[in-house]
Amino acid sequence: MSSKEVKAGLKSAREAIKNKEFKEALKHCKAVLKLEKNNYNAWVFIGVAATELQQPDQAQTAYRKATELEPEQLLAWQGLANLYEKSDQADFKAELPKIYQKLITLYEISDKAKYFEVSKKLVEVYQLEKNYLQVARVWRRLIQVREREAEEGLEDSELLELWKEMTRLLQDTVEDQDNETQQHLILAFERALQMMVDVPSEVHKSLSQDYIKCLSKLPHEVAKLKEVCDATLSRYPTHPYPLEALSENYIRTGQFCYRLSELDPNNSQAHFGLGIKACQDKKYEDAIKSISLDAKNDPVLLALKGRAHLQKGQTEEAFQVSAELLSSHPGSVEGLTLKGLAHVAKEQHKQAEESFLEALSRSPDNGELFFLLGRLYWSMGDEMRRDRNKAHTHLLKAAKLDPYLGSVFRFLGHYYKEVAKDQGRARGCYKRAFELDSSDAEAGAATVDLSMEQGDMDSALTVLQSVTERATPGSAKWAWMRRGLYHLKTGQHQQAIADLQAALRADPLDWVCWECLGEAYLNRRSFIAALKAFDKAHALQPTSIYSLYQTAAIKQILGRFKEAAAEYRQISEQEDYVPALKGLGECLLALARNALDDYLDGRAVDLIQNAIHYLFRAVKQRPDLSCLWKLLGDACTTSRTVSPNRAKVLVPGALCGMDPPDQSHTLDQRQLLTLGERCFGRALKLMPEAPRLWCDLGLNYYHQSRLLNCLYPEDDAQSLLEKAMQCVKKAIKLDSANHTYWNTLGVVAMAKGRYKYTHDVHNCISLDYITNVVAWTNLGALYLKKGNIELSHEALKIAQSLEPLYVNCWIGQAIIAETVGSFDTMDLFRHTTELSTHTEGVKGYAYWVCSTLLDKSNRDSELYLYNIVQMNAISAAQVALSKYTERIQTDPDAFIMLGYLNTHLQLKKQATEAYRRAVELLQASPHTDQLSFALRGYGRALSDDGQWEEAVRVYSSTPLEELHDLIGLALACFRIGRLPESYEKALVVASSEKEKACILTALALIQHRLGSMDHAKTLLFKCSMLKEPVPESLQCLCALGLVHGDVTLASATLTELLKLGEPIGGAVEERCLLTCTLLALQGNFSGVHREAARAIHRYCIIFRDTVSLNFIQCDKATRTYHFYFCVNLEFNSFHLRRNALKTIQRAVLLCPEDPAGWAGLMAACHTENTACLLTGSAPRREDLERAHMTLSLQAEDGLLAQALEGWVLQQAVTGLKQSSQYDQAETLCSQVLSVSPEHPVVFLMLRQVQCERLLLSEASNCVPPAVLDQLSAAVMANHTSVSAWHWLAEVYRSQGLLAQASVAYRKSLQLASQLGDHFGKMSSLLRLALLALMPCLFWQSQLPWKDLVLEASAEVLKMGSSPVALLYQALLQFSIKMGARETRRLLEKIVYASASGSSETIASVARWYLLRHLHTKDDLELIDTLLVKATAEGDSRLVDFHRRLYPSS
Repeated sequence: MSSKEVKAGLKSAREAIKNKEFKEALKHCKAVLKLEKNNYNAWVFIGVAATELQQPDQAQTAYRKATELEPEQLLAWQGLANLYEKSDQADFKAELPKIYQKLITLYEISDKAKYFEVSKKLVEVYQLEKNYLQVARVWRRLIQVREREAEEGLEDSELLELWKEMTRLLQDTVEDQDNETQQHLILAFERALQMMVDVPSEVHKSLSQDYIKCLSKLPHEVAKLKEVCDATLSRYPTHPYPLEALSENYIRTGQFCYRLSELDPNNSQAHFGLGIKACQDKKYEDAIKSISLDAKNDPVLLALKGRAHLQKGQTEEAFQVSAELLSSHPGSVEGLTLKGLAHVAKEQHKQAEESFLEALSRSPDNGELFFLLGRLYWSMGDEMRRDRNKAHTHLLKAAKLDPYLGSVFRFLGHYYKEVAKDQGRARGCYKRAFELDSSDAEAGAATVDLSMEQGDMDSALTVLQSVTERATPGSAKWAWMRRGLYHLKTGQHQQAIADLQAALRADPLDWVCWECLGEAYLNRRSFIAALKAFDKAHALQPTSIYSLYQTAAIKQILGRFKEAAAEYRQISEQEDYVPALKGLGECLLALARNALDDYLDGRAVDLIQNAIHYLFRAVKQRPDLSCLWKLLGDACTTSRTVSPNRAKVLVPGALCGMDPPDQSHTLDQRQLLTLGERCFGRALKLMPEAPRLWCDLGLNYYHQSRLLNCLYPEDDAQSLLEKAMQCVKKAIKLDSANHTYWNTLGVVAMAKGRYKYTHDVHNCISLDYITNVVAWTNLGALYLKKGNIELSHEALKIAQSLEPLYVNCWIGQAIIAETVGSFDTMDLFRHTTELSTHTEGVKGYAYWVCSTLLDKSNRDSELYLYNIVQMNAISAAQVALSKYTERIQTDPDAFIMLGYLNTHLQLKKQATEAYRRAVELLQASPHTDQLSFALRGYGRALSDDGQWEEAVRVYSSTPLEELHDLIGLALACFRIGRLPESYEKALVVASSEKEKACILTALALIQHRLGSMDHAKTLLFKCSMLKEPVPESLQCLCALGLVHGDVTLASATLTELLKLGEPIGGAVEERCLLTCTLLALQGNFSGVHREAARAIHRYCIIFRDTVSLNFIQCDKATRTYHFYFCVNLEFNSFHLRRNALKTIQRAVLLCPEDPAGWAGLMAACHTENTACLLTGSAPRREDLERAHMTLSLQAEDGLLAQALEGWVLQQAVTGLKQSSQYDQAETLCSQVLSVSPEHPVVFLMLRQVQCERLLLSEASNCVPPAVLDQLSAAVMANHTSVSAWHWLAEVYRSQGLLAQASVAYRKSLQLASQLGDHFGKMSSLLRLALLALMPCLFWQSQLPWKDLVLEASAEVLKMGSSPVALLYQALLQFSIKMGARETRRLLEKIVYASASGSSETIASVARWYLLRHLHTKDDLELIDTLLVKATAEGDSRLVDFHRRLYPSS
């Protein structure tokens, strides 16, 4: 680097800042940083310029960088402080105190004035932040510095002003300060008062007053307050403020100020303070006495002081006061009373009793002492409470002696309520206590509670009303809560909510009050508000089961069954709480019904099993509850919907009556329905007059009969239907107004075949309940069953008008449309699947979709395009039919249709499974046509899924007559290696020229596979002679010519192929590939490039013109052209790598599923990273190897996929090594070897990674010979890899084994010659020449290496132009004789050669050596010419080298 350039740049930046040309300053600074990246001044100047340009973030970064470089320099810190002071950003303001602190540290030694200035700024910042402790600390440190200066002659007046300023800063916020800050403030006052010379004076008096005011705000500094007040009064006897402060302190804290009494024994403020304290203790008589007191050391005052200690829990202090009182006034009642109260506080009942009795002996008419004794006996336990001579007697005497003491009547109320059980007297006592003291919440609450218990609501409401009217917000919680509960009980929910909310304002943490508020919201049907209230109650009291239960119950009401079940389950884990178990069973049953509606039968069975489990737990607790038995019956009966083979439920043995009873047993569907029957029967025993139970029992019998008809047709189901009818009739008899029971009766009667009876029932229902959609639908179904189409249509039409979303009436209309042959049939069935999933609707829709698809003649009709394409019929039918077959697993027709639809959707495995199920169901069926159709579909599905042998077996099991089936069999046989004979049969069956052409093409491919080329050509020629030749046959013939090098045949066939017109679909790609291959075979490589580019341009234009407003998609041909085109760019020009990367990115974007595209992108990114490393810049696309590798390995099986896999793996490992991620590279190789141990290429890559890691480690100076032998063996195992020998040679070279490296390069050269690898041969020769050049440049033994350089470079030049080879020759000549004319000639040939085909790196190296040569010759003219050339090429490295050679220039 040049110090002159740095200084000049800094000077220019400084001048630019001075002239306010801040952008120019930034440019100069950046130029300096390029030369010296850690230049402190440059970073500071950048901060200054960025600050002025309103770029605070850049300024901060620059200043921060400068402070890191030189943390003890001031400029950067000053700049940061200036930046943060000007900015309004919160993060800057937060950092400002730290900057000030650093500046204070730096200024403390160098500049005291600046130190004081910055300290004051820091104090202002802390003052704004209300960080008073830091204000005190900073100011204290400032004073300490000043004190050190005072020792050197500074005047005390300046220090005095600093102490006074500190008091002014802190005195207004003393109450918000912590203890340390307060101590700093006290010190400031004391030091300021000590340093004042003019005493007494107004200034001193004012400062003393401020000090007293400050101390009066500190309760813990009472002693110091007294001391300062005394000192102030001694200097200023007439100053009233000290006395006022003392009196205020007494009123606030309740502590006696002896000095105030001594100064003014008759001071009214002091007595007023005593009165206030007595009022706070609820001793109103004592308050009146205290106001008029003027005696010194009065025992009453001392007793009040002791009681104050007791109220604060200071028992020991109270004992001390009582001892003082008894010592100064022996035997005083106040002292004995205080002593007794202190014993009560410590639960020393015996000692307390003795003290109270002694006091009572001295003052037998003291009502308070009788009350204290009565209260003491009450607190000593039940036995004392029941003893009338103890608590009751003393409380009565207290009431007689002091009838205005409300506490006495409260405890009397306790006695009458809990001991005497006299609620009337208790109520009277509580009422009297509350009248005497309206703030007695306990007495008021007891009064109201007893009034409500005795039914005297008016009295209770009167009390509550009087309290709530006087209450301030946040008080009288007990009154608000009780009034709220009263309103809740009387149904006034809105008023109850208002009262309970008022109660919560007084105590927001009362969980009981939250529960009451939740109840009020719940009764008002405000479910969300109730939910929040119960959640709050549960958060405050997690052990409350009631709040959790109500939360779950509300969520159940809101239909949030899953959340409700979770909370019910939480309760059931704690205890068998029957309401929670019942709610949990209901939620699980509701979730099971929802799952059944969605055809999630497996989930539904699990939920039913859990519901039975929890409901049985509830039944064990309360077997007398009919609702629990009904829920159990519902749970068992709900299993009727699922397939019988899925309805397997674990039921407790005690419930199902199976042994052992303590274990669960698996019940099938029939057993579950029988168990449901028993549960309904048990519920009816408890509630025999419940019509709903009779109807549910009848439906259970009905479902049992249907199951018998389906699975056990030999059993008689009529008896069950008869029971069902009798049960439903019983329900109707109990509640004849319920239309549901009548409808159920009609359904059961129809199942018995009593159509006339059913007709009459449904007709009555439809007339009586004219808006009942179910009744009208069932009536329509009955008419349809009887064949009366018109009446059925009318009934169903009425049902549709009543409820358009009821799916059953739409299914009926669809069946009618199908019966009469209407074109709307498919639309109607489709509409039923959109409304909901119903088995009849699903099967009908699937049938019509499959029928339409089987008809190949209607593909272009509007009906097909609308019903199938536009309405997405195949997917919709497949989804619906999948649900159908999940539930009904005995319908072969449904499985056949499902397989057919899956085949259309390319769902190969699903199609195979569906056809397999259909075949299994039809094996024992007499319907041979259906079985044959299923077998043919099964064979096609197996072929599509790649199960060729099984497909041949299935095809062979049924007669094949159709062309499609014969071709399928032939293809399956071909796939398993058997010579298919079915193609010959298919050729006979083929009816059109096109079919024959396709079959002949297939036969030609078979002959080609068998090695009969002539026969294959004959068949293809025969195919091309047909009237309707197919493009595939011409493509095969052209490919055959290309493979065998027959350019004439290929060219002629391609010409015929082009005559067929524009290609479509995959033919675009194939035709372009054939054309490119033919051009390459003819040696026209530029034509290959043009053809690929033309295809990209042409078909992308077609794409843009034909597809709009849709997602961007592109055909495979266009994507492939992109890939080949970018590979061509990558290969032909290093400078076009950006175009190649963009092109391959576009190809990947158009076709993300194409593995070849991802492989190309992987190569392009690697090339980009390599180019960055060569230019010295950071790679821009790192850590993408694993992701690209995963995406590139998505190809199907085959030779091409295997080759792609090997290449991608090698590319990924290379990229990981280049980015020094050796651990990941080794892990990747090891993973592949764990799957394919015999993989020499991967094994070599693993050895390469391990070796390179070893070379980069600390032990890289020497690789053990054993390791070198292993590496050599791994390279030899890859007998076709030229690059492997190159790598081994580099390893030898790194170890100084040049001879072995030369042998390895010669091996690679030999291998490249054998393989005909032109580039591999050239690379081996250049590497060999470079290996030989190294010892020549370093003046070692030159002779053998010199000849090797000349020989290798000459061979390269024979193969073509090579600037690298010329450079090697020039460098060899330079090493032999630097100053020779031949040296200059060879170097100038490279430097001044044409730029085309040459590398800038090669030219730069040549210029560097040429400059050295010219320097030795001191040829300044040629040097100037060379510098002009270098400057034009941007070769700054050579210019810097020249400056070093010629410092003075």
